[in-house]
Amino acid sequence: MLACALTACSGGGSGVQPAAAPLPTATPSPTPSPTPFTGPSAPSANASLHVPSGFIVSVIAQVGGARELAALPNGDLIVGTLGQTVVIVPNAESPGAADAPLTFATLPEGPAQGVAYGAGFVFVTTKLGVYKIAYAAGAHSGTVTPIASVRTGSIAGTDGDTHTTSSAAVSGSTLYVGVGSSCNACVETDPTRATVQRMGIDGLGMTTQAKRWRNAIALATDPSTGTVWAGGAGQDSLAPGHPYEFMDPVSAHGAPADYGWPDCEENRVAYTSGANCANVVVPAVAFPAYSTIIGAAFYPAAQPGPYAFSSAWSGGLFVSLHGSWHTAANGNPVDAPHVAFVPFAGGAPARAVNWSDPTAQWNDFFTGFQNGTARIGRTTGVTVGAQGSLFVADDTAGAVYRIRPAGTATSGADRR
Repeated sequence: MLACALTACSGGGSGVQPAAAPLPTATPSPTPSPTPFTGPSAPSANASLHVPSGFIVSVIAQVGGARELAALPNGDLIVGTLGQTVVIVPNAESPGAADAPLTFATLPEGPAQGVAYGAGFVFVTTKLGVYKIAYAAGAHSGTVTPIASVRTGSIAGTDGDTHTTSSAAVSGSTLYVGVGSSCNACVETDPTRATVQRMGIDGLGMTTQAKRWRNAIALATDPSTGTVWAGGAGQDSLAPGHPYEFMDPVSAHGAPADYGWPDCEENRVAYTSGANCANVVVPAVAFPAYSTIIGAAFYPAAQPGPYAFSSAWSGGLFVSLHGSWHTAANGNPVDAPHVAFVPFAGGAPARAVNWSDPTAQWNDFFTGFQNGTARIGRTTGVTVGAQGSLFVADDTAGAVYRIRPAGTATSGADRR
């Protein structure tokens, strides 16, 4: 049972809470047969939070510094954190309250923010390493095996904007890892920084899939095509409102795909005098500057389960935006935390990118985290559960939210 709902646990401000103290571990237990729901309901989310009419949102777990998410086939949920622990939320797809979160694994270093599931393994990415954990259905803990190293070289930048997180996605037998830069704007000397790396699921054969990408994060695999998409953050302190943030199908380009940072961004705009931007990749989806993409997940076109969304959401991309730390003249952060939805058709965004309007391709889905200068949370990871629920993490409130169509669940309240 949760000790408190979001309304009692969250505080204002935009600072990130530290990761929670180590949670108790548990031994594997068999997955029970389905039975009629008679247990407790999950607490409703804060009434200021909003999802579209016809959906309900509840809080199923409190996890300090909750970051990226990975859904497991049996309905459990893996949560990466800003600390060294990876957390599991058993029975996240329960009709009512999930079981209490447990420590799934402890990594040699943090932040253990990047998590992915595929090929029978849970993958975790930290500041310095890539790890895999063999997964058996119903297991609530696992043995950590290092398979690759990142950030093996020196820091090139001196502007203090050193990214320490990495992200992961699996497509078939290939693992993709996004590694953030050592600066806001510099020429990297470490060949793994500001890149997306590609390797086998054993970590062998690591090579650069994409380069000159300031902070490749929010990796997501489109289940209909196997294409891996990734989110990118533009550099700071340039023209007001620019450059935009973006999502792009990183695995669809020939390696190493060149994204141009810090010289060329957006629609091949040169931000360094004399830069040749003619051959850099033009991203497929745009978001406003300083949106800070953290997580992304495709909603499968043939999603099974009692909590599956309607066909209007099939094949589309949910993108979790952390919101900005940059403020406008009125003191308000220029972009609020939220989850957006990008409709897709035929494996591509249904609306073409509009370089005059970075809001044209998507619609808001989960909002209400910011009121003026006050914030009650900041969205991070997002994933789709085995039974169709959408899960969203929040590293400021330390919450994991579960969103379902109204009328399909026995818990939560309609947040329109």
